[in-house]
Amino acid sequence: MSTEPPETPEDGEPTSADAAPAEGTRVSEAEAELAAQRLERERIEQRKAERQGPIAAGTKLSGTAADLLAAVRAVESGEKPAATVFEEARPAPRRPAPEPVRPAPAVTSDPVVPAAGAVEEMRGVLAQGGVPEGLAVRAAEELGEGGAGLLRSDPWQLLRIPGVRPGQADGFARALLGAGAGPDDGRRGRAVAGWLLEQAALAGHTVLEMAALADALGRQGVPEPEGAVQDAISEGDVLVFQDAVGEAGEDEEQPVRVLVGLERYAMAEESLADGLARLVNSVPKQDGGSEEWERAAASAEGSAGELVRAVAGHGLVLHTGGDAASAEPAALLDAAHGLGLRAWAATHAPAGRARFAALVEGPGVATVAGLLSGAEGPGRDADGALDLDLLVVLDAPQLDVESAALVTESLPDGARLVLAGDPGVLGSVGPGRVFGDLLAARVCPQIASRRPDPGPLGELVSGIGVGELPQVAAPGKEVVIVPVRDAGEAVHRTVQLVADSVPRAIGVPAEETQVITPGHGGAVGTRALNAALKERLNPGPGRFGGFDPGDRIAYSPAPGRTLPGRVVTADGEGLHLECGGEEIVVPRERVESSVRHGWALTAHQAVGCRWPAVVVVLPGDAAQALSRPWVYTAFGRAGRHLSVVHGVEQALPRAVAEVTAKPRTTRLPVLLAPQVPAGAGG
Repeated sequence: MSTEPPETPEDGEPTSADAAPAEGTRVSEAEAELAAQRLERERIEQRKAERQGPIAAGTKLSGTAADLLAAVRAVESGEKPAATVFEEARPAPRRPAPEPVRPAPAVTSDPVVPAAGAVEEMRGVLAQGGVPEGLAVRAAEELGEGGAGLLRSDPWQLLRIPGVRPGQADGFARALLGAGAGPDDGRRGRAVAGWLLEQAALAGHTVLEMAALADALGRQGVPEPEGAVQDAISEGDVLVFQDAVGEAGEDEEQPVRVLVGLERYAMAEESLADGLARLVNSVPKQDGGSEEWERAAASAEGSAGELVRAVAGHGLVLHTGGDAASAEPAALLDAAHGLGLRAWAATHAPAGRARFAALVEGPGVATVAGLLSGAEGPGRDADGALDLDLLVVLDAPQLDVESAALVTESLPDGARLVLAGDPGVLGSVGPGRVFGDLLAARVCPQIASRRPDPGPLGELVSGIGVGELPQVAAPGKEVVIVPVRDAGEAVHRTVQLVADSVPRAIGVPAEETQVITPGHGGAVGTRALNAALKERLNPGPGRFGGFDPGDRIAYSPAPGRTLPGRVVTADGEGLHLECGGEEIVVPRERVESSVRHGWALTAHQAVGCRWPAVVVVLPGDAAQALSRPWVYTAFGRAGRHLSVVHGVEQALPRAVAEVTAKPRTTRLPVLLAPQVPAGAGG
């Protein structure tokens, strides 16, 4: 590994889409994402309607757990407003996995826009509480019809608007309620509990342990946090679960843990467990016959043949490997097409779709959002299921519980699902640990690719994956370390690398070089780096909401989703972008909340994408943010060249060796266990 930069001449230096397209045109990624979200909400409402049965009493409990169950029983008896609250004393034999709730084909029209009167009413109540009027449209969408009245009666519902924090909601409440807005107000405790669970979902949790939520409420100034949780359960704002932990001895009570969560994610995780169990326990449709499948497997190379054989006889298969391993799902897709199967693959971004499509011989590659919304892919059959026999989902670690649930429930009976991805990368931005939970549960065949990523970059990333930071030989300057002493030098050298050194010494132009840094803020965060890179590469007044034609951007059509692209122009419709070959128009009122400059991204924003050259910036204050998955993800985005602007000294090898992924609290393994025995199908 070289420790000198490429030759230099000097020393130094969380959404909306445009109008619905005409019939026959490609629907944008943003429209597809929004349509899929609407479909998910409709599906959860269907699930809620089905879950109206009685709630079984739990095992003997005491203390906080007993109080929680008492609150649940109050809901059941009608003493409190009815809500979908349930607990499970211990795993019991579950009914056979039901037929999935088939979502209706999605409509790809624009999202519902709040009525002008509702927005004006919202603007009035926000202004009364000292909240910027720019939030009016977002608040009207989030809170729905009558949202202004809701805020007047319960100002802390402002926390349902993404980006609002408890302190801001407190100020809003004081402005509206005066002295009556105190920290002990039950409305505040319930709203903050919901907000904390939403924040936990952003960190990957689908539920929290009762003690963790109570502790977090206490840190937010809620006087009686356990009582606030009970109140939130009684009012139906959160759900309570009781999951068995370990095995109970003879004459011993079953040990349990009490969890709380939001209905949205609880329904999605349970729906996902049912859908996965249906796939694992079903017999795949016998298309082609065993002899044809075996011939297809024999013609594939190495572990690609193992993947074909596993898919031949199982409804759910997991495939693991790095970037080079994507050739194996591609070989599977080609083999399935050769057998006459209706086979499709889905990636998480248009760039990934184009990259994978180049590996397969025919059509059949879409994005996950486009597939689910109907904007891309085979469409749906008369029952509402996807009209296919085999679906391969790439970048599977990026699946959160909601998108994964919609994928599984959209598959027809007898279909096969392959989840493929690199378990070493950062997990989904949304809640859940779907791929990791399934790998740990061992409920289906797992095929590990033996195809290594090539060259010095492949050797480096492979070493990081096992906790080592190897010194690799890089005769072609594939890997370069650029030491820096402080933040100012880090910014200076980053701009020099992107604008001059990498294009001249490596032959990769600036528009194909991506900067990755740990965070948005700080002296070397994405904001500072993007400002410096814009000044050097595309200076301009930023007359279109801070942007100019030619600016590289990161567009977020939905929370947790990032599409790299560039600005084309702007007009009365909004900001016109090009993202992965698709044209997107972002209305003016959405630009500030959904578009950022994108010469520099975080590793979470960069997951699922690759660039010919990557500059990873590690300033001295980034040491605490580093982990093995972060470094593995950031370094692994480079195709031909990686420069590391290195200011963290020994914190980098220490993070790779010692700092693993943060644990996520989920229920998927518990929900799967009664339905699918461990090792089933393997």
